[in-house]
Amino acid sequence: MVFVSTGNVLSLITENPSGIIKIGLLVQDNSYRSAIHGAELALLEANEKGGPGGRKFGLAVRSMEGPWGTGSKQAVDLIFNEKVWALMGLHDGRNAHLVEQAATKSQVVFLSAWSADPTLSQAFVPWFFNCVPNDNQQAASLYKEIYEIRKYRNIVVVHGNDYDSGKSYVSFMNFVKMSGKPDPLQFNLEDNAQKTGFLAEKITESDADCIVLFCTTKASLELIRQIRKNNPNPQVFGPLSILNENELPAQELKLFDNNLSVPSGEWPEAENRKFRQEFQKKYGYEPGMTASYSYDAMRILIEAVRQAGKSDYELIQKSLKNIRFNGVTGPVRFDDKGNRMGEFEIKKTRNGVPVTFKNEIPR
Repeated sequence: MVFVSTGNVLSLITENPSGIIKIGLLVQDNSYRSAIHGAELALLEANEKGGPGGRKFGLAVRSMEGPWGTGSKQAVDLIFNEKVWALMGLHDGRNAHLVEQAATKSQVVFLSAWSADPTLSQAFVPWFFNCVPNDNQQAASLYKEIYEIRKYRNIVVVHGNDYDSGKSYVSFMNFVKMSGKPDPLQFNLEDNAQKTGFLAEKITESDADCIVLFCTTKASLELIRQIRKNNPNPQVFGPLSILNENELPAQELKLFDNNLSVPSGEWPEAENRKFRQEFQKKYGYEPGMTASYSYDAMRILIEAVRQAGKSDYELIQKSLKNIRFNGVTGPVRFDDKGNRMGEFEIKKTRNGVPVTFKNEIPR
């Protein structure tokens, strides 16, 4: 199988294009190679067994980069031109809403594997499912760890103005307000643009014992670097979205190791070791957070298609609704709104993923 890139379109050439069971993958932009590789690996493994009627699974990939609305057009193209059996997405929340609208109109299931925007499930769309704990679920875990378990008193929150950072920040602050606790000291990253060193000094002067970041991957890493120059003590927390390996080179992503704690379920050790070894063997680098969620999401969709047995959107939706799946990111099942269910505890990170298992590959 070979990917061919032409502008915003990434096509997957297969040996059996006429009888293929296509699953559509929408990614933020063409840099999301680990998201594509995670899905591709799951698909290659599935094709060793074959799909319904012995047919092969195939991947039709579209990039969502471009002017606003491109994501909707790409979703429509996958549904009506590529005739995909299901949609999967690794992109931001704004684009996720566009895909959700297209999926709703066509009644094709849409499984999000990256956006944690809680409003996606609040539309009560039966065709939407989320493989990632949403911002409200992550905020609940962060609040419990910071305020109830560790009982920090000097808390600093830093947030960006991008869509996803804003959603996760609001979810966390809502928990603080509902608890009746005093508001933490807050900084808007955009007010300190190009001045992360100055912001780090203000955080140090605040004598913070806990810092919560709701920023992009690059901004979060730069801020942690600056803070650690003067103060190695404060514990740093944030949502899963910070660990996006498509935004930073692997060597820089490792700088989050033992410096950042995120909400996570229990990732099973044996399954993860096998997945990481196979991924590195095929692609030459270690899988991170987006690769792991992409791999799980694709396997979940493939299982739902197998259970449905045919290209019937309603049967696939029912299969997904009732699925019980053990993935590399832990057990997966969905509530009646399509949210992932489970317990998500705070874990430190290593090699770009939560430390819930010994995630080092033997050398």
